[in-house]
Amino acid sequence: MKWFLRIFFVLVIANIIVGYVIREDDLALGEKWIGLAVATGFFIYMPVFLVHRWKGKQLKDYTLSPENLKKMKETLEPEKKRKKT
Repeated sequence: MKWFLRIFFVLVIANIIVGYVIREDDLALGEKWIGLAVATGFFIYMPVFLVHRWKGKQLKDYTLSPENLKKMKETLEPEKKRKKT
């Protein structure tokens, strides 16, 4: 999956570059090429990338729940309030 995402990303960037090259000769076709590449990157690449990156992770670990806020407060307390050893 990692290689698929890398190759797909390079293809999307290459299509954007090709769109700019085509745009010098034919403005309308170049704009369509760039737009399709950006839309492909946004509607196909990004969801696949996000699914790949979030696989095996829990959303509750990244939200500000009361439990996580309590852990943060305990971690950020000054040293003098903690038990000295």
